[in-house]
Amino acid sequence: MSNLQPEAPSPGEFQGYNRARCLMWCHEARARVFERLNKETAFIRDTSVEAVHVDNTKLADRVFLTAFDDEGRVVSGDTLYNDEPDQRLEVASEFDHDFTHMEVPPGSDLEKVVAREDGWVVNMEVVREYDVVDDRRKTQRAVVLAHLPDLMKRGEARGFLLGQDEPDEEADAE
Repeated sequence: MSNLQPEAPSPGEFQGYNRARCLMWCHEARARVFERLNKETAFIRDTSVEAVHVDNTKLADRVFLTAFDDEGRVVSGDTLYNDEPDQRLEVASEFDHDFTHMEVPPGSDLEKVVAREDGWVVNMEVVREYDVVDDRRKTQRAVVLAHLPDLMKRGEARGFLLGQDEPDEEADAE
């Protein structure tokens, strides 16, 4: 009788794969937040908006957005609908007010929203500086590098070069 159970991988065998998945998830979260705020709201274009509270905890099919100015006052709001599961605005830590050390004015509407802990707050200054194409390139490179140690351990890769195909022009000038 044959054993139909797949062979369990040894601990740590897929560390690079797991790291690469995490890198991709984080990139997808950042890109999704940027793209939905850019295409479906005016918050990125409206420079008076300093922060956006994302309440994604009340209903699964929609997310409630509240925009705040630099003094922490409510300036507008919007609702985005999640027609597909991959449209949810999950926390993108690189945009989160805690991670970016964004100042929250004491006693403000924004401070009250942060204290409720029902969602997360987007630092719009960081979102406005975000370059989705540059992030995609950096993530692509990081994913390849995450996989490389696993491939080398198994003998599937022996060497690796990153960079341009052309010789360095400065080196040729010397």
